[in-house]
Amino acid sequence: MSLIAPPLSLYVHMPWCVKKCPYCDFNSHGLRGAPPPYAEYVELLLADLDADLADFGTAARDHEIGSRPLISIFFGGGTPSLFAPELIARFLDGARARLPFASDCEITLETNPGTVEHGRFDGYLAAGVNRLSFGIQSFDDDKLRRLGRIHSAAEAAAAVKSAQDAGYANLNLDLMYALPEQTLDGALADVERAIALSPTHLSHYQLTLEPNTAFAANPPPLPDDDHAWAMQEACEARLAQAGYGQYEISAYAQPGRRCAHNLNYWRFGDYLGIGAGAHGKLSDATAGTVRRRWKTRHPRAYMEAAAGPARIGGDNVVAADELPFEYMLNALRLVDGVPLADFAERTGLPPDRIAAPLAEAHRRGWLADDPKRLRTTALGQRFLNDVIASFLG
Repeated sequence: MSLIAPPLSLYVHMPWCVKKCPYCDFNSHGLRGAPPPYAEYVELLLADLDADLADFGTAARDHEIGSRPLISIFFGGGTPSLFAPELIARFLDGARARLPFASDCEITLETNPGTVEHGRFDGYLAAGVNRLSFGIQSFDDDKLRRLGRIHSAAEAAAAVKSAQDAGYANLNLDLMYALPEQTLDGALADVERAIALSPTHLSHYQLTLEPNTAFAANPPPLPDDDHAWAMQEACEARLAQAGYGQYEISAYAQPGRRCAHNLNYWRFGDYLGIGAGAHGKLSDATAGTVRRRWKTRHPRAYMEAAAGPARIGGDNVVAADELPFEYMLNALRLVDGVPLADFAERTGLPPDRIAAPLAEAHRRGWLADDPKRLRTTALGQRFLNDVIASFLG
C-alpha cells in the first residue's frame, strides 16, 4: 500500500502563563520576575519554522509540504493571549510568506479570561485570528478557586461577550467536569451557563490527575467513576438538546463548526510543530514513512538554541508495528469514526495488518458492524482505552 500525504496544519506553542494551575501537565511556565521576551520569541518561532522547512526540504520538493496549503493554525500554551495582537500579526504574516494558507484556513488562539485586556479582541481579529478558545473550566467561583484559576465566573462571561462584540463568530469554551466535590447538578449548571453564552463549540472533558502535577502530589476529593460517568451522560444529553452535536469524545459543535485543527489530528493528518516543546508529525509519501519531531521543552533552552539543531528535543520515524496503535489512538476518538480505507492511506500499511485486532474488537461489540468504516459502538466508547490498546504491536 502507498502512503498518501494528508492535509497539513501548524501548531505554535506559546509557553508562558500568569500562573501554573495545579492540574496542568502542559508545557506551561508561570510568570516570574521580568516579563518574558515575547517579541524575541516570535522571531525565533519564524526561525524555527524556516529550519523545519529546510530540514524537510526534500519532502517539500516531493509535494509533501510545499504544495499543501495550511488548513489550520493553532496557537496553544501556556496562554497565547499574553502575546499582543501585533506580535500574533507578525508571526502570521511571516508564516504566510513561507507557506500557502488555505482560503478557509482556521486560525485559533487560546485565551484565558483573566489574562485578556479589553479591546484586544478586535486586534487579534485584525491580525488574522478567526477563532478563539477560552479556558473557562467552570462557572462556579468556588470550583475555579480550587482549580487555581485566576478568573471569576463573571469575568469569564464578560470576556466571551467582549469577543463576540468585537466580531468573533467562532468561539470555543473549555469546560471540565468531575471537579473536586462536584455534584451532577453542579456539572449541569456549568453546561447551562456555557450554552447561555451561545459559543459555536464546546470542549467538555473530565478532570484527571496527571503525573507530576500539584494535584497528583496532593489529590483533591474527586467524584468516583460512576458519578463522573453520570455527569458525562447527562451533560452530553443537554448539549445535544441545545444543538451541539458530539463528534469526538470531548468535543461538541454547532453544525458546520467542528474544529478543523483537532479533526486533522484525529484523522492522522500532518502538522508542523514549532515553539518550546511543540510536537509535529509529517508523512513522507516517497519513503512511505511517518515521522514525529518534538522541540526542546524549556523556553530558555529552546531560545538559546536560536533555531539551531539543539532546538530539537527528539526526532524519529514511527516503527511500522507502532503505526496501528498510533492511528487508532486518534481515529477512534471520533464518534462517526473514519473510512477504513484511510488506515492504509495514512499509514502506508496493508489492511491485513489490523485484521486480527479488528475481528476481536467486533467480537467484543466494541466496533460497529460496518465493513467500510472504523467506528466505535457506545460500548466501545466507554471502554475506548481497551479498544485502542488492542492495536498495540
